[in-house]
Amino acid sequence: MFFVLASCAQGNKESPSHVKDETTGNEPQLIKVLDTIWNTEQEPIRLRDSIGKVYGFESEEFQKQNAIYHRNHTLNEQKIQTILDNQGWPERSLIGEQGNLTICNVLQHSSITIRKRYLPMMRQAVRDKNLSPRLLARAEDRLATDRGDLQIYGGQMKYYPETKCFNIWPVYDPVNIDKRRAEIGLGPIEEFLKTRFDFEWDLEEQIRRSEEFEKNKIQVK
Repeated sequence: MFFVLASCAQGNKESPSHVKDETTGNEPQLIKVLDTIWNTEQEPIRLRDSIGKVYGFESEEFQKQNAIYHRNHTLNEQKIQTILDNQGWPERSLIGEQGNLTICNVLQHSSITIRKRYLPMMRQAVRDKNLSPRLLARAEDRLATDRGDLQIYGGQMKYYPETKCFNIWPVYDPVNIDKRRAEIGLGPIEEFLKTRFDFEWDLEEQIRRSEEFEKNKIQVK
């Protein structure tokens, strides 16, 4: 699925201190909390999008379901922050890949401020083998694109109306992208793009696109 350049954040909810008891305690309780967060985060999204396809994405039915999702997300965001603030990033042996995906997906839909706050923790979790590098790369790249910056690892695509095709969002220092990817445990960008998007990596083209991106950014400023 190609990403859409839009932020799902609903304001900067930065004080989750009132969400306490259910996010602390023994290991089975933490897994149960994360399972509940996953269901209450993902099911409203699926239902909302299904309603949008039937009634339209501007319909009252869609808006009602979208409001349900955002209410759930606000609570889930607070719970995830409480978990991370109280105990750090949970060990992979405890929460598994599904638990990591739950945490990362909730953070992914949060404000830029919140996402920036937990990036150092995510980087350390990757170094400690408690988080998949692909989830860190996704977080880093989406944050960069949402801020209008060059992405770092090359995982984000965008549809360009002027060429009527998809291309990767311009990359910082394309020449050394495989070095950066390898440093966190990712394979070469050419293999990733071919497998994930059936997209051909052209280094010279991407160098040119990144240079143009930077020039346009300077002109806008």
